[in-house]
Amino acid sequence: MAKQLLIVRHAKSDWGDASLHDFDRPLNKRGHANAPEMAQRLIKQQIVPELIVSSPALRALTTAKYFAEALQISSDDIQQESEIYEANVKALLSVISNFDDELNQIALFGHNPGLTDLANYLSNAHIYNMPTCSVVLIEFPFDDWEEISANTGKVLLFDYPKSLDD
Repeated sequence: MAKQLLIVRHAKSDWGDASLHDFDRPLNKRGHANAPEMAQRLIKQQIVPELIVSSPALRALTTAKYFAEALQISSDDIQQESEIYEANVKALLSVISNFDDELNQIALFGHNPGLTDLANYLSNAHIYNMPTCSVVLIEFPFDDWEEISANTGKVLLFDYPKSLDD
């Protein structure tokens, strides 16, 4: 059974409070609007991941919770992986290779530049920059997550909040 990785960059965050650590930055108003909207777009295309794995940083986890709610997944079932925060491609691959092979579609919520680099590394995506709250769905012809490596995936979907305006 092919594996599908849904890569989701966190929604727009709020830079208003300079005293906050980067890790603790919340979503801004637009972020709170975009996340449920993007989750609905996935549902319309019948893309419903079996598991949500997220960076524990507030803006990523809040985005993941919006998607979980829309996808009717309990927010308690979101798997938090501290390695995703500030991760490069190598660290992200390490997280992916440990995914449960029983699951065929998993959503990974995190941050740039790591996620854009990952999408480009795994496929021929040629994405210059994943905008906030964008999603990239990549399919791999493997049974095991650990087989996923450079240029083995095919992009099935790249969507982001402002794509309808383009």
